[in-house]
Amino acid sequence: MTARTDAAPRVVIADDQELVRTGFRLILTARGIDVVGEAADGAEAVEAVCRLRPDVVLMDIRMPNMDGLEAARRILAHVPDCRVIMLTTFDLDSYVYAALAAGASGFLLKDVTPAHLAAAVRLVDTGDALLAPSITRRLVERHASGAVRTAPASAHPAVHRDLAALTPREREVLTLMGKGLSNAELARELTLSEATVKTHVARIFAKLTLRDRAQAVVLAYETGLVAPGGSAGPDH
Repeated sequence: MTARTDAAPRVVIADDQELVRTGFRLILTARGIDVVGEAADGAEAVEAVCRLRPDVVLMDIRMPNMDGLEAARRILAHVPDCRVIMLTTFDLDSYVYAALAAGASGFLLKDVTPAHLAAAVRLVDTGDALLAPSITRRLVERHASGAVRTAPASAHPAVHRDLAALTPREREVLTLMGKGLSNAELARELTLSEATVKTHVARIFAKLTLRDRAQAVVLAYETGLVAPGGSAGPDH
């Protein structure tokens, strides 16, 4: 997917607490980010996104009528270019994997600082993902316990791709992405320039029809490129 380059992403905020929506809107607007709509539940979020076509959605996980997970799935089915950032109160939210598998580009805690909130919106708008190392580790741990396999395959848009299309170097890059390494860390690990790493990442996304880094991480776990504990899997 081609990354966006303009500096003012358009945002919809979906949260059942009006105070949260107002606070986030004021923070983003003050930093030059256009909040084009708000929603108090998942159903409203789907309607708003389909009507307004924003670049990014800030989506609360737990909302009445339709939760954030189902709303994210419906939104990305109808507006695949939209980026979804899930909002949660707890870092150990049980829905982390399900949200990433549904196509979310990452997570933010609701007590995020104003500067981090704005930076996160701009980050996902350019095609990157918000994946903290702690979340990456939990994905591996849940994979080891078998918890990630409880949902049907149709719920995982990033899985079952043909890894045979990748070169050995691209498989190596995908494996390291699955461990949570950033482009800068990949460059140091592989002794490559960041520009070369970005080229490899872009080719991986294109060959495997991945939306962003979040889907790449899910794929690395589902295909066994990253084994429990974070080591490379036997197929690597």
